[in-house]
Amino acid sequence: MLSLWNFRGARMSASRPQVSFFWLSLGVITLLYLFFLVAMLAATAAYSTPGHWVRALSSREIRYSIGLSLATCTATALLSLLLAVPVGYLLARGRFPGKAILDAALDIPIVLPPMVVGLCLLILFQTPFGNAIERVVPFTYTVAGVVLAQFVIGAAFAVRTMRGTFDHLSSRPEDVAMTLGCSRGRAVWLVTLPAARRGMFAAASVAWARSLGEFGPILVFAGATRMKTEVLPTTVWLELSVGNLEAAVAVSLLMVALAMGVLVAVRLAGERV
Repeated sequence: MLSLWNFRGARMSASRPQVSFFWLSLGVITLLYLFFLVAMLAATAAYSTPGHWVRALSSREIRYSIGLSLATCTATALLSLLLAVPVGYLLARGRFPGKAILDAALDIPIVLPPMVVGLCLLILFQTPFGNAIERVVPFTYTVAGVVLAQFVIGAAFAVRTMRGTFDHLSSRPEDVAMTLGCSRGRAVWLVTLPAARRGMFAAASVAWARSLGEFGPILVFAGATRMKTEVLPTTVWLELSVGNLEAAVAVSLLMVALAMGVLVAVRLAGERV
């Protein structure tokens, strides 16, 4: 018995250095990547002075792009949530033929190159179907087109988030509500959606943050007309195109701050995305 105990102790003591080395290696890899990110942002922040940032952000065109970005991202987040809640619930709780194909198809906007998304939107609105829509609500090279371009990408991420939320919620409270006389829709409204409120906040936040950085689809489909369809990503491109690097840096840092604010808010809400 004593020899067996010594053997087990020797095995445990021998494995401790290996376990420590394993976690140390993971920590080093993580720190190196974090150092690269911080160094990249620090170098960008140190490129220009606060005076340059103030002058750039006080520009009338840049103030317009800030306001338009905040407005369109908020509209996109709300529209994405309206789509993501029912679609995410369908994917999480529904059982039907072709579900795997539908699940894969909904990820198309995530894997497509952004420029291709914008090109597809532009071509769609040149068809008779698109022209019929344009006669009611103009989208091409308008603010509505900015929202639509953001929505195509942001909604896909919101659907993924809501599906994960519903997957992690137990269906038992909903089933109990149905046994007490609630319909499926009423049970979802009264029981499931209140339980999914953090996931809904996370889905809207992800869509908002993703829309904030969207560039390719907006440039191709809505354009980058100053004081009309100019949002923060296209402002960076426009400022770079005229050699105004300080203004481009200031706008980029503002976008970083806004995105970090959204991520912190999601973490504080207790939902990992």
